[in-house]
Amino acid sequence: MRAKDDTAGMEQEHIDPPADAIAAVTHPDPYPWYARLREGPSFARDESLRLWVASRAEVLQEAFANPALRVRPAAEPVPRAIAGTPAGEVFGRLVRMNDGAAHAAHKPVLQRALGGLDLGGVRAAIARIAALMSTPTLAEACFAWPVAGVAHLLGFADEELPLLADWTRDFVACLSPLSSEAQLHGADEAAAALMARFEALVSARPARDGSALAAVRAQALGDPSRALLANLVGLLSQTCEATAGLLGNSLVALAREPGLGDAIAARPELIGALVEETARHDPSIQNTRRFVAEPATVAGTRLQAGDAVLLVMAAASRDPVLNPQPDRFMLERDDRRMPGFGYGPHGCPGQALACVLAAAGIEVLLARGLDLAALRERGWGYRPSVNARIPVFG
Repeated sequence: MRAKDDTAGMEQEHIDPPADAIAAVTHPDPYPWYARLREGPSFARDESLRLWVASRAEVLQEAFANPALRVRPAAEPVPRAIAGTPAGEVFGRLVRMNDGAAHAAHKPVLQRALGGLDLGGVRAAIARIAALMSTPTLAEACFAWPVAGVAHLLGFADEELPLLADWTRDFVACLSPLSSEAQLHGADEAAAALMARFEALVSARPARDGSALAAVRAQALGDPSRALLANLVGLLSQTCEATAGLLGNSLVALAREPGLGDAIAARPELIGALVEETARHDPSIQNTRRFVAEPATVAGTRLQAGDAVLLVMAAASRDPVLNPQPDRFMLERDDRRMPGFGYGPHGCPGQALACVLAAAGIEVLLARGLDLAALRERGWGYRPSVNARIPVFG
């Protein structure tokens, strides 16, 4: 699929709008459709998807804050396809897949540990890691470098990074309803390998001073549980697709937005702003789901236990109530709001780290002489997904 050129004054090819909010995730340009969705009812039922759909910023904020809306269905805390497997064990312990006590026990630990990281050191580490790893394609670099960067932060040795990045990608493959049997089997092997490697890391040697593992240990007060180990694996898995999409979509912006490449070349200190504006303008995580555990009201609509809600964060990112002039890509924007990272109890604790990892990747690619004109000419499509917008370059 060729990327649609939405630059004003240039020839555009006709592309049919997406069929629904799930198809929009991988559509070449879903944002006009998102705007129409946002201008419609504030909270609407899509019978074909069997989901309630929210697209306005204020409704998303209300839904994220509602304790009756949970991250997993009450009857299915772990997806059936991976229940009872090593991948299912990791999934079931992740704070982002839990509410209540399981969430409260480990989310603050991870939040405080990530908040204390030396993000300046992360950028330097990515440049060195990129030189060590074999990533023959741009898409592979987008996946591998951020995960390897987080593994390095946790204290893993350089020679372990490529394998950890591969295992993480294999594990993440099971998290989609589109996963094949082969991917599910590979995810089990990867989850078991990751848990074993983290157990060895935690028990075999002291944490490196300044590492994320040292920070987690300091916050966890010696907690050696399987739940904590699973959430260390979760730091890699949460980085994988979300940051690959953030890095890739930042490259798309550089290739697509008029004059942006020249602006960054003149002021490379704005690469961080480029990534943050990409996270707002074309977020890597386009939607997320919530499941109603008990009767609740959202946007004046009464929901029943068992209902499912799709929160379309990509539409909310361009809500003019949240971000004025939302369709303009602006490096310098006052009070930039990025709902793609979530709100409330399940807001992403690694937002700053993800942006730094993506910015560091952009710096490496530009230093290597990435040809933006050639990138634009080759075009890009998007990996199949129900919620993650991750470009695949021609």
